[in-house]
Amino acid sequence: MKAITDTTEAGGADREASLTPKRWLKELADGERRRLMLATLAGLVVGLCTIVQMLLLAFIIDRLLTGAPEAPVGVFFVALVAVLVLRALAQWWQETTAQAASLAIRSRARAVLLDHLAALGPVKLASRHSAGLGSQLVEQVEALDGYFARFLPQLRLATALPLVILAIVLGLDWLAAVFLLLAAPLIPLFMALVGMGAQRLNQAQFAAVTRLSGHFLDRVRGITTLQLFGRTASAAEDVFGAADDYRARSMRTLRIAFLSSAVLEFFASVAIAVIAIYVGFGLLGYIEYGPAPSLSLFSGLTILLLAPEFFQPLRSLSQHYHDRAAALGAAEALVGILNETPPASVETQPEGDDSVDTPVRLTEVCVEHVGRGQVLGPLSLEVSRGEVIALAGPSGAGKSTLLQLIAGFVAPDQGRVEVMGEVRPAWMDQRPLVIKGTIADNLRLADTHASDDAMQKALSRAGLAELLARLPKGLETPVGERGAGLSGGQAQRLALARIFLSDAPLVLLDEPTASLDEGSEAEVAASLACLAEEGRTLLIATHHPALMAIADRVISIEAGQVVEEASA
Repeated sequence: MKAITDTTEAGGADREASLTPKRWLKELADGERRRLMLATLAGLVVGLCTIVQMLLLAFIIDRLLTGAPEAPVGVFFVALVAVLVLRALAQWWQETTAQAASLAIRSRARAVLLDHLAALGPVKLASRHSAGLGSQLVEQVEALDGYFARFLPQLRLATALPLVILAIVLGLDWLAAVFLLLAAPLIPLFMALVGMGAQRLNQAQFAAVTRLSGHFLDRVRGITTLQLFGRTASAAEDVFGAADDYRARSMRTLRIAFLSSAVLEFFASVAIAVIAIYVGFGLLGYIEYGPAPSLSLFSGLTILLLAPEFFQPLRSLSQHYHDRAAALGAAEALVGILNETPPASVETQPEGDDSVDTPVRLTEVCVEHVGRGQVLGPLSLEVSRGEVIALAGPSGAGKSTLLQLIAGFVAPDQGRVEVMGEVRPAWMDQRPLVIKGTIADNLRLADTHASDDAMQKALSRAGLAELLARLPKGLETPVGERGAGLSGGQAQRLALARIFLSDAPLVLLDEPTASLDEGSEAEVAASLACLAEEGRTLLIATHHPALMAIADRVISIEAGQVVEEASA
């Protein structure tokens, strides 16, 4: 038997260990540290090849203009071509390795998010729009790509390569090295200032697209109602207004990106121009301060060729800094999901207890909802194996919460819940899930390997045999999202057929006959009685006498507490 206990202490620990966007991104990067390091090494090879390329160019030009006619420049041309080939290969290696690391990280991030959403369960996710969640799992996870594929490798290269170039320039002319050293901090400074604003804009942009996704899906789902009441034009205007707001936010983010790039290019260009003026006047003999008189054509050309390469890693980092801002903006919303505490996890109890005879036991459980206070409890309940229990009571009495508690969708704020088995029980909600696909696709949610015969038998037991016989495509008949193409009762019975197809020993049903007429209700009640005869344990929240008639016990609940218990 597995137990769910009071989780107040565990919830406090979870809050203390709440993820932050930076910490989550770091944890994701640590999982692909090897590939990211290889991408960085490949980028370092690219940078070193570029430095060697500039040195060879300066040497070749110097030999051609000032060297003896027999100077062996051909050898240096061959070396230059070899360096260019090596640089191209290293650049390809860097791109492919970084993209592979980013793809693996995004796949793992989606898996973590999907697992956490599954752990949160339907009750915790009731406040989130499905379209918003879909947008986050697709677009916001994709927004992490640039951070891992480009920003992280470039972050290390922006430190290493400028230091190598600075050391070379320092050996040739210390005054030119001073110019580079003075200009270098300006780029990271403005990059950080602009990046902070870009991160806030990206957060707002992702929030806007999440709202837009939900807004659009709501209008699409309600298109029939909008047409009936003649509100399609105003709904279209609403969607257009939301889309235009997203457009304005996107353009604002792009404006910041272009502005920051212009500022960074300006400072880099000014610094390169200052060095060019210094080298030019030094070679002409107009500057006699410091090392200027000793400048040669080779040293001057080398400094001029390396100056743009000194700023290139920093400029690339500034371009990818917007990838960082986008990733932090996306991670802010994704971490918000991960920081939601799921219902209490279950722990296996030692063998030899009485779980065979008492598969469900609740001891003084209480459940509270934010804004509503205590909605269930204190309540104690024991359910015997193979027993059918009907939970009766007015709407809002706590029947659904009790079923959700046993299913593990919510955790008790006080008390203890013990449920048999290692798998979750079969569950049927008041609004059953029907996905877009075929009837067979919907049934296979309960058993992915179910045969056609088993599915037909389940449909027959749910009272859908006549409908199935009328359908030309049978099990392959398509149905729309939320049961479009089926009546409310047919969708209810399709969900009920999944229960029959499942082999779960514990079955929880919340108003399973809510949309059925009396005849269909009687058929479903007879089918549920057959489930009980198979030895399954049933807990049914219902108002209908036909279901209460098949119960071994009827438990009346009011204000979250048991007020009456009667045996059939």
